[in-house]
Amino acid sequence: MTALFDPPTAMLRAAPLDTLWQQLQAPGAPRASRLGEALVLRGLISPLLLERVLVAQAQSKPRRLLGRMLVDSGVITEQQLDSTLAEWLGLHVVDPRALQPEPHALQAVPQAVAEREGVLPLMVRDDTLVVAVPDPWDKALLDQLRFICELKVMAVGAVPGTLAPAVANAYRPRHGAPASTAGSLAKLAADLAATADSATLDPAVVSESDNTLVRLVNRLIADAVQLRASDIHIETADPPRPVTVRLRVDGELLRHLEVPAQYRFALVARLKIMADLDISEHRKPQDGKIDFARFGGPRQELRMVTVPTSRGLEDVVLRLLAGHDAMPLDGIGLSKVNLAGMRQVMAKAYGLVLICGPTGCGKTTTLHSVLRELNTDKRKIWTAEDPIEISQPGLRQVQMNPRIGWTFAAAMRTFLRADPDIIMIGEMRDEETARIAVEASLTGHLVMSTLHTNSAPESITRLLEIGLDPFMFSDSLLGVLAQRLVRRLCTDCRVPELLDERALESLARQHLLSSNGIGPDAVELLARWRREHGDAQGRLHHWRHRGCPQCDGSGYHGRLGIHELMLADEALRERIRHRASAAELQAAGLSAGMVTLRQDGIEKVLAGLTDLSEVIAAVNQ
Repeated sequence: MTALFDPPTAMLRAAPLDTLWQQLQAPGAPRASRLGEALVLRGLISPLLLERVLVAQAQSKPRRLLGRMLVDSGVITEQQLDSTLAEWLGLHVVDPRALQPEPHALQAVPQAVAEREGVLPLMVRDDTLVVAVPDPWDKALLDQLRFICELKVMAVGAVPGTLAPAVANAYRPRHGAPASTAGSLAKLAADLAATADSATLDPAVVSESDNTLVRLVNRLIADAVQLRASDIHIETADPPRPVTVRLRVDGELLRHLEVPAQYRFALVARLKIMADLDISEHRKPQDGKIDFARFGGPRQELRMVTVPTSRGLEDVVLRLLAGHDAMPLDGIGLSKVNLAGMRQVMAKAYGLVLICGPTGCGKTTTLHSVLRELNTDKRKIWTAEDPIEISQPGLRQVQMNPRIGWTFAAAMRTFLRADPDIIMIGEMRDEETARIAVEASLTGHLVMSTLHTNSAPESITRLLEIGLDPFMFSDSLLGVLAQRLVRRLCTDCRVPELLDERALESLARQHLLSSNGIGPDAVELLARWRREHGDAQGRLHHWRHRGCPQCDGSGYHGRLGIHELMLADEALRERIRHRASAAELQAAGLSAGMVTLRQDGIEKVLAGLTDLSEVIAAVNQ
């Protein structure tokens, strides 16, 4: 294959890659001192016309670019201007469709990066990668390529419109081509183990830039994304014990990989480099973020924290931030009653809505599902989040930074001066934030936030305990949604089992245990269950997990929310004003039709969505 160049414009025709490399190394010829002179030397404009255009340029306000004036007036074309600029600046421009990139060069830049950035690696010479790029002056792109391939990068321009098809053709699998040299995670770990001879390998000199280690880290993160993991735990130890890597998938920690102990420092150092942390600091914790797309992976952001452990070692925990779009409100597992209740609350023009539960129970996902329905052109929505895990066009999302005083309370005060309709606060962490939120909800704004509490009634008592005025709070509150996440049964391998009378009575007892005698009795409850969940003969089933290839043998695939929605009515507000206990508030909610977490979970057990052990473990009450 040959390269296509135009000699007058530094485009050399019929030049193979070796010839291109020679041209890139050759000293440049003397060039015109100004672009106008270069245009005259190429015969595109006359000296007289250049003088006239320069006079017009000097009189223009604001001052216009010479090349743009000539193109706009039709004297030269855009292509003629580009080629003249290339020659004038000493830039080599190629047509990548006529080149055959070297396999070694293609391996240096992952396909995902090449397709996303529109770049084509052409060849590797010594320690330099030659790559065709759309903009050879894009310093950020060139720095990213240098970091990924760990080589010097020399950029050449590409004929406009040629890079995308050339990239697609270069990375297309070909018949008989060898498999990727990146290999699987297990293969990379085996490669590390093969070189980790404790008798010859000094841990102090193991480089965090070791090519196999770099690929192992990238493959580990890619595997975690593919397996839907929420967290990666890297646990170091002294030799001979290896570094253990565990993934949290659907809320459960699973052992995923072991790395030779000799790489315990280099592995942590590599992750610190990716997160722009201090690799020399081992005595105190650090936190940062990794943009995995910078390193050749999919668009995935990870929050990283290092924790110093004994003997000068460090553990690392990476949380994979949810990069997906907001889920629809009817897709997060709300029952029909709770879904109707939430939409009733969302229809209000102002007030306070709270989502509560422990860390990792999906509160942020629920808030964004609510905002997805409220997000219209007629509403101004401000959000204060730490971190921003889900992005939605139309929302004005703000990242908190407590180090500079940019806290939730400070954001609330700013939002109130920015003409909001709806305000979402990531978390009510203190009395000041809660107080401003209540005041905002009473002055014509719909305010939404989260709390780390166990149940809806406890959320109310918690806010009263931290100092909120009960009269203002009772007037502002619209509703509290408590939630948990349980593992969803794999629909490919779940097994139904008939519930006998004894099992049904036990299940009904579990259901009624949460209601404190308020609501239907066991007979009415069983009759409703048979109508809503029974088969043609009215028989009820529950489902147990078994395991199959689709769920990696666990019997579960994904997670599901169980919910407890307490809507504020006059009876509940009266109890809040009198600082009633959580038990009294729960009784008021149950009398108004509230379904507890345990009850909602049991309904989902009968529907075949999860199993009873998951519900009992989640509610823990």
